[in-house]
This record gives sequence, C-alpha cells and structure tokens, in this order.
Amino acid sequence: MEKRAQQLRNVALVAHGGSGKTSLAEAMLYDGKATTRLGKVDDGSSNMDFEPEEIKRKITISTSFHHCSWKKQTINILDTPGEDNFLSDTKFSLQAADAAVVVVDATSGVKIGTEKVWEFADEQALPRAIFINKMDRERADFYKVAAEVSQAFDIKATPVFLPIGAEEQFAGVVDLIKKKAYLYAKDASGKFETGDIPADMEELVGEWHEKMIENIVEANDDLMEKYLEGEDLPEKDVEQTFVEGVKSGLIVPIVCGSATANMGVPQLMDIIVNALPSPAERKPKQGTKPGSDEAIERVPSADAPFSALVFKTVADPFAGKLTLLRIFSGTLQADSTVYNANKQVKEKFGQLLLPEGKKQQSIEQAGPGDIVAIAKLKETTTGDTLCAENDPIIYQPTQPLPPVISYAVAAKVKGSEDKVFSSLAKLLEEDPTLRLERDQTTSEIILSGTGQIHLETICEKLNRKFGVEVTLNPVQVPYRETIKKTVNKVIYRHKKQTGGRGQFAEVHFDLSPLQRGAGFEFEEALVGMNVPRNFVPAVEKGLNEAIQSGILAGFPVVDLKVRFFDGKSHDVDSSEMAFKIAASMCLKKAIQEANPILLEPIMKMEIMVPEEVMGDVMGDLNGRRGRVLGMDTKGKYQVIKAQAPMAEVLQYALDLNAMTGGRGTFTMEHSHYEEVPAQLAEKVIAAAKEKE
Repeated sequence: MEKRAQQLRNVALVAHGGSGKTSLAEAMLYDGKATTRLGKVDDGSSNMDFEPEEIKRKITISTSFHHCSWKKQTINILDTPGEDNFLSDTKFSLQAADAAVVVVDATSGVKIGTEKVWEFADEQALPRAIFINKMDRERADFYKVAAEVSQAFDIKATPVFLPIGAEEQFAGVVDLIKKKAYLYAKDASGKFETGDIPADMEELVGEWHEKMIENIVEANDDLMEKYLEGEDLPEKDVEQTFVEGVKSGLIVPIVCGSATANMGVPQLMDIIVNALPSPAERKPKQGTKPGSDEAIERVPSADAPFSALVFKTVADPFAGKLTLLRIFSGTLQADSTVYNANKQVKEKFGQLLLPEGKKQQSIEQAGPGDIVAIAKLKETTTGDTLCAENDPIIYQPTQPLPPVISYAVAAKVKGSEDKVFSSLAKLLEEDPTLRLERDQTTSEIILSGTGQIHLETICEKLNRKFGVEVTLNPVQVPYRETIKKTVNKVIYRHKKQTGGRGQFAEVHFDLSPLQRGAGFEFEEALVGMNVPRNFVPAVEKGLNEAIQSGILAGFPVVDLKVRFFDGKSHDVDSSEMAFKIAASMCLKKAIQEANPILLEPIMKMEIMVPEEVMGDVMGDLNGRRGRVLGMDTKGKYQVIKAQAPMAEVLQYALDLNAMTGGRGTFTMEHSHYEEVPAQLAEKVIAAAKEKE
C-alpha cells in the first residue's frame, strides 16, 4: 500500500466552463491506455460526461473519476464542473485531490470561473499546473494568456513549454528545460517526434528559458547563488529544484496544447507524474478529536489508523446510494465495518469500488490517497469522516456555496406531492447545495439552489431517476397582516335559533398591536361569572384559527394581542363551538376597526461585485426599493451590504449575472418584516382576491 500511495497522483482538472477539462481528461485516458478510443464531448461519446443531462447540455454537471497509468505511475483524474451553477461540486471534490491542473482557454483567457476555482484550490492548499488549451483554435494566443494568468493570480507562473505555431499552424511544443522540440502527428493519436528547436524560434526560446531559470532558482538558495555568480547550472539541479518548487506551490508550471487534437497532453502527464505530489508527499491531514477542539493529525501511511473524508454522494437508482470517500490514512478492506465519527455509528459494507467513469471496478483493499466508492451506507452523508472506531478523528469539510435562487416545486400529477418530497430528499444527499423546505403558510415545497440551470437539471434528474415529473413556479411571497391601532371593548354575540337547542355565546375583546416579530398574544382577564372558565380554551382556539387568514388578503395575522375580559353565556345554548365561532368573528370585526396593514419580508443581502459595475448594481438596488447599509472591500471586489424586499429580489441571481457578466455573487437571508407601501399593498390585495 505504501508503494501504491507513492505511485498515485490525484489530480483535479478545474476551469471556467467550456475550457476543455473533459476533453483533456479524455485525451489523458486515451494516452494512458485506459480507453481504446478518444471520447468526445461533442458527439456524446465522452467517458467522463455520461449522465443524460450532461450529454444534452454538453457540460459537466457532476465530478467524475477515472484513472490511467503513465510512466509506471497511476494518475487519478477528477473531472470537475466549471459551469457556475455546479461549482459547489468542484469545491467538494477538491478535498479529494492532491493537486490541480487549471485549464485555461487560449482564445478567451482567464474568466470569472477560473478565478473561483483558483480560490477553491487555494482553500485546499493544492499545488497546481496550468494547461493553456485550444492552441489550435482561431485567435489562440499563448503569450497573452500566460501574462494574464501571472497577473490575475499573483504567482510565479512559469512556462516550461512553448507552442510551435498557433491556430491552424499549431504543430507541437518546445521543452524549455531539455531544449528539445516535440512535433505532433495531426491525427489525435498523441504521437510526436523529438527534434531540434525550429530556427525561427531560437531567440524566443532563449528569452523564455532565461525567465524560467530566474523563477526556478528562487526555490533554492544555493542554486540562486550559483546563478547570480554566472555559473553554469547543471540540468539535473534545475530539474530537481523545479520539482521541489512545484510541490511546495511556489512555482506554477505552464504547459500548452490542444485536448481535442491530443497535442501537448503527454507533456502535461509527464509534469503530473514528475512534479506534482503523490498522496505520500502531502503534509499530515489535520483533524480534531470527536467531541473536543483538540487538534490531531494523520500521516498518509498505510500503517496509520484508518481515516477518510466523504466528499461526494451519488444517488443511483440501481445501486442505491454511492458514497465517495478519499482515504487519508490507513487501509480499508472490502466487506468490513467503518466508524462514522460525526454520527457516532458503525457502518457495515460489502464491496469496495474504484470509480471508472460511469462504471466501477471492485477491489479488495485501498490505502492512503485512494478515492473509492461504497454502496448503501445508511447513515453517512457528504462531509462525514469515516475512521477507525478505536482511534477516531473528525475532518472539517469545506462549506457548500450558498443557494441563490428558489422556486416552488409543483407535482405534475396531483396527489404525488409526498413522492416529490421524498425523491427530492434523496437528491439532497447527493447535492449539499440544494435546500428543500416546506413553507408553513403557503404549504409550497420550496427548492433552492445555486442557479436556474442547477434547479432545471435537478428536475430532469428527478424525472429520470425516480420517475417524478414536476414544474418550477415562482415562489409566493409570504406576506403577513397586522394592525396599527388599539381598539377597546369590541363585542360580538353569536346567536342561532333552530328547532330544539340553539347556539349562544358573547365575547368582549380589547385588541392592541405588538412590536414586529412578537407574534400573537392571548390574555384571559375574566372577572365575575359571566363566562364559565371551561369555555376559555375554545375562545383561544377560535382566535388561533382566525389569525391564519387575515381580512385584507387572507395572509396570516401577526404581532397583536387579544385581551378577553368579559362576555355572556347561556346555561343550555352555550357550547365550545358557539364560543369558538364568536371569538373568530369578534377578532375579524376588531381588526377592521384597528387600521389593518400588510407586511412584507425584507431580505438581508451581501453582494460581491467588481468595482467597475458597482454603480450599476447600487442603482439597480435602489430601483428595487433596496437600502444600501454599508460597503466593504475584499481583494479586487466590493462588498455591498443591503436590505431589499423579498418581492423585488426573487430572480436576483439572474439579473445580477446579467449586470456583472457572471462575476457578481451574493448571499441572502430573511431579516424582518416591514409595512408594504400603500399603493403596492393595493396591488397585492387585488391579486390575492383575484386568485380566490
């Protein structure tokens, strides 16, 4: 197992959507002989994007895993989503990686998605390499993009390969360390011939070789000294220092090529096995002792106590639930028991599976660095730590991205609401960014996620995996009603005389407004014997039912107090039912006299945008009746703290995207209720009456 950990490279491919991560993964699998033909995203033959929703949209929605061998090492490829709606999955999956390859499109450079995934890699402190892809496309510009990368991420971005030609003329790459040229066959076979540097490139290669050496020697003081004294540096020392610099994260090597033409990919794979760290070379993994803040750590050794983090769950209609885990220490055998330190339960399992695209291979045991799947664990969810029961540890998982958009989910088939809820709950296990709630007042099923496409694909998946069809509707704003003035001595008499026994009850109420958020208060202040005390619960019950639907637009009534101080009863005709009805009618009569108003929910927002669009975003907020409460700076971004009525920001995610070109992000939570301005209240009341 020790040897296996040293020969393993867990590499996540990360990028802005559409940069070619999946095509790069396909080329790596093909070059590493894990597949016999080059899978393509465009014709749906990709090994990594196999879910119907992914094939339909031609994007990666969920991270997939596969491995291939290269130079006697195994490369575990994690092909992550780059589309903004699915970046949470990328964030979670990076917990399983030991390094990242950041793919940048040579025609469009660094985009907002590149910045986001770079931050995720920073969070996990992953060493990384950069692959400038699509060198064979029109407008491909290696040097411009390399400069952009250095500037955007403030790193020692160090090209170690230069492209020979570009666009249609792209023919291969020059190795700056070995000073050789590799010319590719144009048949996507990944085969190349080694030759001399083209004559017209010698000067350029000399310049870039010098820049590369300058960056590399900074990783080693002895080498730096030799370099400054003008000594010749042995190639061996340069290579060794380069590798140390990359593993420490100080140097970020840049390679280039074309994934679909399978050019430059073998050179990237060389860098992955030679310069990116194996699980055995990572620092010990930090965790805490369950039930305390005491820090403990695990070394990546097969003899250490077993520990692993669950970083992803897949709901499979056939295999049930698949739990994906990354082993950090110790050894795991098939057909054994693991301890879940978060839930404090033991979980028995049978097969141990190695994910290979859409298939899994059954294995007998796994060790440090392995990414494996286990089926049908009962209690375990994403973010849990599995470990040895006699020596437990808890790893702190990364946090999901906050949901930004919500819809009400309606079943297409009437009466299948419960099935909708239970099937969605299964998908929730798979996707920690989803939120599922039942709105108590509107009884809608509310589904929240990281974007419109996110929720649409969830509905597609719901139909495909569980046969449940739903529609997404705009969320109803949960308005409330309340009163503004106090009214005293409101009297209501309920009297009904039909043959035989009648109904009789009379109640006397005082009604007063309470402060926002106080709810409903009932005070029993009866004196004397006009009303027998056994009728008080019926009065309270009548009131509790009556406040569920107000007189303005049928919304729940809040923030008021009813004082029940007197009434009248009849020995024969009074009953609980009569008092319940009297209480309900008396409250409605009292509210009418107490200046009833409509309240709306106000959301607390934090919006992060690039400085140049800040004016637009603030102007737009004012147009939504928003209030800006404060400003903050975070790196290159401005953070606007604001409040806005929920009714105005239901679709804010889509509008902010449009205003900021996808570079704005925000979080939003309920803050409090406020009075709706009169002219708007009229519209809301009219709409509610029309609906009835």
